[in-house]
Amino acid sequence: MDAKALYLISYGMYIICSKKGDKINGQTANSVVQVASEPPIISVCINKQNLTYEFIKESKVFTASILAQTAPLKLIGGFGFKSGRDVNKFDGIKYKLGQSGAPVILDSTLGYLEAMVIDSVDVKTHTIFVGELVGAEVLAEGEPMTYAYYHMVKRGTTPKTAPSFNKA
Repeated sequence: MDAKALYLISYGMYIICSKKGDKINGQTANSVVQVASEPPIISVCINKQNLTYEFIKESKVFTASILAQTAPLKLIGGFGFKSGRDVNKFDGIKYKLGQSGAPVILDSTLGYLEAMVIDSVDVKTHTIFVGELVGAEVLAEGEPMTYAYYHMVKRGTTPKTAPSFNKA
């Protein structure tokens, strides 16, 4: 099997956030998909080892901030390669709380989606959370960052907890 064929799947780059009580957390992800239009439903795939997974599982809410191509690697890496167990990922980051109380990243973000979890699917190391939109807004004009752009232009790397991580 040629695993490089998986690199041809088109992905976007997002920061997925949630809350647990009065605590907030977020992580970089590339696996947001619109799965229905009436009502609008999206899904996101989150590694079970990540703190964001715990927050979504408990609160049943998440946001997906859609990153612009101009988003700096520092922002992506701060949410993608550090754990909210060890650092405050929101230190110095502009954000607001959505109607669910989950944070929405405003820095380098073109828009966001906010969802209430209506279902989940266990997929071994990850869980696919399915959520009905309760909020969405376009915040800026620009080009959304794709996962291919992140790798080829930004020269970004993939954390081992990402669904698209490849040991090779």
